[in-house]
Amino acid sequence: MKSIKSLTSVMLFVGILSVGALPLWVGGVFSGVIQSPESDTCHIRFPAIREETLYWVRPVLKDWGKGDIIDFIGPCGYDPLGREEIQSQRAELYDETSDV
Repeated sequence: MKSIKSLTSVMLFVGILSVGALPLWVGGVFSGVIQSPESDTCHIRFPAIREETLYWVRPVLKDWGKGDIIDFIGPCGYDPLGREEIQSQRAELYDETSDV
């Protein structure tokens, strides 16, 4: 009976910790931590899209080691290779090249 109580306590403790700060790793592509268990808001970090692939059908993210990391706070289901992010990075690239 004591072992069941101990196991239940440990499981409850682990559950509480995981709800408070849930790390997300999707194939090493991006990571995030849920800001609030009551909301669908996450702090997500992911590498920028490689510039030469911005107009490809399937763009590719840069390597983590390149240092071009994006900090994003928004919905937990945000796709770093989704239409919104691609358009944002295209606009940023265009702004950088038009200043020359």
